[in-house]
Amino acid sequence: MRALQQTSLNGPADLRLVTDAPIPVTGPGEVLIRVVAAGLNFVDISQARGTFAGGPQPPYVAGIEAAGEVTAVGEGVELELGTHVVGVSIRGGAFAEYLVLPAVAALPVPAGWDDEQALGLVVSWPTALAALRLGGLGAGQTVLIHAAAGGTGQAAVKMAKHYGATVIATASPEKHEVVRGLGADHVLSSRSADLAAEVLRLTDGVGVDLTLESVGGPTLDASLSATKRVTGRVVVFGLPAGEAALSNWDLVYKHQVQLIGLNIGILIQTTPQLYGEIMGELFRLLATGVLGPAEPTTYELADGPKVLTELESRATIGKLALLL
Repeated sequence: MRALQQTSLNGPADLRLVTDAPIPVTGPGEVLIRVVAAGLNFVDISQARGTFAGGPQPPYVAGIEAAGEVTAVGEGVELELGTHVVGVSIRGGAFAEYLVLPAVAALPVPAGWDDEQALGLVVSWPTALAALRLGGLGAGQTVLIHAAAGGTGQAAVKMAKHYGATVIATASPEKHEVVRGLGADHVLSSRSADLAAEVLRLTDGVGVDLTLESVGGPTLDASLSATKRVTGRVVVFGLPAGEAALSNWDLVYKHQVQLIGLNIGILIQTTPQLYGEIMGELFRLLATGVLGPAEPTTYELADGPKVLTELESRATIGKLALLL
């Protein structure tokens, strides 16, 4: 089968299109899908650079998120052949014509949706909702959302507005109109040299109630500085700009905030009841029209290395997908 194989840990530029990758075989509790569309995520980049904890080692078929048609099922699986599902395989394999998924992680594509429109249902949107929930966002509060033009950021903006929050969003200047169109109350440049000062100005010097921190690097310090002392919360769930140093001294004397780490995969594994509640709420948001089918920008499989490189440089907007 055709697949994109990661050949080194030097980044997505070392993804190679191969035509002789073996078709995977299902085991008990698994399904094989013929991939129609695969989502591109920052996880793919961190795996390609070896910064994803416990990530696959090259050579490996890349990609964690895919939607497609069930063509085979393993022992104990009751899904019907021909069902269209979307799911995640954190071990990789999605950038290929066929992918094996755990049956429990295969979510049926909603009726009337194309497969690529379901990308986001199992990665971006649950992550955004989990961050808002763990961060305790309530009506009348103010939330700072970084990378607001990306797939996760866009969902977070829409949901936060639905919950009655004031949204301060960051994005590169050329993406500001897109973010405003989502309902953000204020949009700041992610390239600002003094982002925290701008947020404090907008909040009369007190800071935001909640920050969704998905950037890392020096942005983490700005996020902590922009968050309300003592009662403010910072949910950290991404680090594409790199690691950041934070000490106990900082939390006692500089940044007196509540710090929360989020990894959606760990949340699913360790708190399945909470994940079920999040997914239940997500489908209520879909049913009421707060969220609708994704409209990803689509590319051919061979374009994967180029698109991931653009994603890494933050040159893209919204959800991205490879069509097979």
